[in-house]
Amino acid sequence: QVQLVESGGGLVQAGGSLRLSCSASGRAFSSTLMGWFHQAPGKEREFVAAIRWSTRSTYYADSAKGRFTISRDNAKNTVYLQMNSLKPEDTAVYSCAASSRFALNTWYQPYEYDYWGQGTQVSVSS
Repeated sequence: QVQLVESGGGLVQAGGSLRLSCSASGRAFSSTLMGWFHQAPGKEREFVAAIRWSTRSTYYADSAKGRFTISRDNAKNTVYLQMNSLKPEDTAVYSCAASSRFALNTWYQPYEYDYWGQGTQVSVSS
């Protein structure tokens, strides 16, 4: 089992910044891909960003490009999501997820991820 714990959410004004952290632990943690997703009330879970553990290749949803940066610290088994220029529409529960594979055409789909954190609330006021 892999345990994922997010932190860093909160309330911020539009234009502000937050940095989310996802700490991973557990037996034989060997995830290939780490991702961040968000889910707003009444909406489906959506992909935000992902990073491949070995190559550091990063992937972003169009809504996140230019504003969000995903990164990882191998020594700490931690993935970060730096969110700048936040907008009210970014308000959602943000969850990190881990996948043991990199599916070429569906790596951004929630079903490709094996483990999930509990999520952290991000609220952006206008």
